[in-house]
Amino acid sequence: MDDNLLTVEPIVSTLNFIKGCISWKDAFVIVGGNIVMFMPFGFLGWIFPKLNILKSLLFTVVSAITIVEALQYFSRLGIFEVDDIILNTFGVFLGFLIKKNIEKRFENL
Repeated sequence: MDDNLLTVEPIVSTLNFIKGCISWKDAFVIVGGNIVMFMPFGFLGWIFPKLNILKSLLFTVVSAITIVEALQYFSRLGIFEVDDIILNTFGVFLGFLIKKNIEKRFENL
């Protein structure tokens, strides 16, 4: 089996991974981890005001994640997975929503 893979079938490869997992708990930890691990990046607007706009934040993050995935592939130290890009971006989006909710609550005080 080739160790250096390029998986560009969104969601299909993750579903196949979940089917092959030892347990649902393991699958949840790995897939959920891809989301939760990137939620703090949704708060980057507090540090970099230009990233307070969702469009700018998502463009920056998707670009960075894609570069990291490509580096994994070309360095042969990992697998390029479109699912990782989707799940990581979803995590950033959730973090952004939480940040906006926090700002809205403090705005009303």
